[in-house]
Amino acid sequence: MRMKSVISSLLITLAIGTATVQAQNSPIAAPQQQKVEVSDAELEKFAEVFQQMRMVNQEAQKEMMQVVQEEGFELQRFNEIHQASMDPNKEIETTPEEDKKHQKVVKELESMQPKFQKEMEEVIANSDISMQRYQQLAMALRTDPELQKRLQEIMQS
Repeated sequence: MRMKSVISSLLITLAIGTATVQAQNSPIAAPQQQKVEVSDAELEKFAEVFQQMRMVNQEAQKEMMQVVQEEGFELQRFNEIHQASMDPNKEIETTPEEDKKHQKVVKELESMQPKFQKEMEEVIANSDISMQRYQQLAMALRTDPELQKRLQEIMQS
């Protein structure tokens, strides 16, 4: 499962970028701790979209892994270099060749981001939930254990 965590951190970077772009494009003025009212029917619709987003995410992970590997990187090494490049307090020794490969891979991954973002937006556009409502529910799920439990129950049934 080590490979999954490496790619997860890559995708987190991608997801954060995507969420930031989406948040900039849609005004959400709900405080983080505000309780969101969600009917079971709406939560079921959200669960369907969430599952589809998960599938897009998995496909993105596969494609990103392939790019890293095609460049001759071991996933773990790429991840170490990438994390160090994102954290100014973290230093790591790299060869000039690794630096060059890392920059090439990052550039390619960044060029893939719009495709993945478009796929995620299409999943939401083809659902009965607006982008704003999806984001509102996703944010609420981060802070509301009761809502998390309800979603888990729906997804397990």
